[in-house]
Amino acid sequence: MTVFERIKEVAKARGMNLKTVATNAGLSENALYRYNQGVEPKYPTLKAIADVLGVSVDYLLGNTDEMHSNKRDDNVPIDLDKALSEEGMAMFDGQPLSDEYKKALLAMLKTMKGND
Repeated sequence: MTVFERIKEVAKARGMNLKTVATNAGLSENALYRYNQGVEPKYPTLKAIADVLGVSVDYLLGNTDEMHSNKRDDNVPIDLDKALSEEGMAMFDGQPLSDEYKKALLAMLKTMKGND
């Protein structure tokens, strides 16, 4: 599978089109289509695309079938709205959070943000 095919596959799974992925990665709307024509993306561009899609660069390159690296880059922020809304994403004390607890956390965070 080529880099372009991996990008396209992950984008589709995430409910995104290629133009959205490109724009969110800071590229022109049609930039990704060049990779379907044999152009190889440079690492910084590939990293930006991987970040938008939430996968590792190695996954996009086909070096691994694991979508995520086992390493956590503590400098990359976590989107709590996304983490709390995706099933199985948020855990506490080794257990998945219930939907009610996730909603309560989000409500608390929104209230706190409103008090800034």
